[in-house]
Amino acid sequence: MSITLSLNPETEKTLSARAGQLGLSLNDLLQELANREAAALSEPMLSGGEKAKAFLAWADSFPDTPPLSDDAISRESLYPDRW
Repeated sequence: MSITLSLNPETEKTLSARAGQLGLSLNDLLQELANREAAALSEPMLSGGEKAKAFLAWADSFPDTPPLSDDAISRESLYPDRW
């Protein structure tokens, strides 16, 4: 499918600069952005409770680590060249 897109000059300038930084043509950058947005739209919408559950599951996926000692987070250990 082919679509004609009219951009205001400032938007075109910004997107063209970004495409150049990434080594892409403006067309390729716009295609990538459209693909990313389409993928996000195809994901199911979660309720607030579902988002909270997903976040807690993500947080629980990390290993438990012991807290740092007071010495490890003391000002002297964070800035050894100042003491």
